[in-house]
Amino acid sequence: MGFFTSYDGTKLSYHVAGDGAPVVCLPGGPTAATYLGDLGGLSAHRQLIMLDSRGTGQSAKPQDTASCRCDRLVADVEALRAHLGLDRMDLLAHCAGANLAAQYAARHPRRVGRLALITPSVRAVGIAISGDLRRETARLRRDEPWFPEAFAALEAIVAGQATNDSWQAVAPFSYGRWDGVAQAHHAADAERQDPEVMTAFGAEGAFDPEATRAALARFASPVLLLAGEVDLGAPPPAMAEFAGLFPNAELVIQARAGHFPWLDDADRFRSTVAAFLEQPAAGRCSPAR
Repeated sequence: MGFFTSYDGTKLSYHVAGDGAPVVCLPGGPTAATYLGDLGGLSAHRQLIMLDSRGTGQSAKPQDTASCRCDRLVADVEALRAHLGLDRMDLLAHCAGANLAAQYAARHPRRVGRLALITPSVRAVGIAISGDLRRETARLRRDEPWFPEAFAALEAIVAGQATNDSWQAVAPFSYGRWDGVAQAHHAADAERQDPEVMTAFGAEGAFDPEATRAALARFASPVLLLAGEVDLGAPPPAMAEFAGLFPNAELVIQARAGHFPWLDDADRFRSTVAAFLEQPAAGRCSPAR
């Protein structure tokens, strides 16, 4: 565990796992980074620096929670980079963390060596994911015993009639296997969420898709988008559209994976991401001068 002070005096925390060249990891949620674990053993290849967003985990919750808005969190990532003494850094982001990573890359393109987006949210770039696409992806799981109840809940969500029970019922769709490990992971992740911080993250003004897309079209660093084949939160066709926003992006669809691909097939996830991150990139992860 490490700590640093951000631009406004807020004390933020990060977790460190593994050795080697660092890769800064931005969790989704926003929630504490502990749900990432060691990303399926990726820490055997790289040193993972996993940030607890302000108001989550061991990071302080600011008095002004408006500073938890996604676009304002860019300054926290930049403060972490400076704290680590990195001139450029490789960046990995999962789910909602990809909204932050996209905005950071848009504002600070020269500070990013390689960018890995894992089953990313698309709010920052304004990609629409239709209810039909989510249904089509969900039907890939139609032979599983929990499917009828989960699909009925999905229909309610798509129709704008979601309840708390609906959101709980669709949880199996987030995992390639709805087993004990997945169920425990889901339960623990829900306990780490702060509704006030989550609301602030996506508050009005958090995203400017047009400006972000224009900036990403000029982002020259290598990008990996890793999608789960059965992830209806980030379906492969939407991920293909996301990849198309970058001039130098690779899309990988992990077979039979959901929203947490390092849990569904750690070996495949680890080998894919490690291979991407270990390719040479000029100036990557070099100490600040």
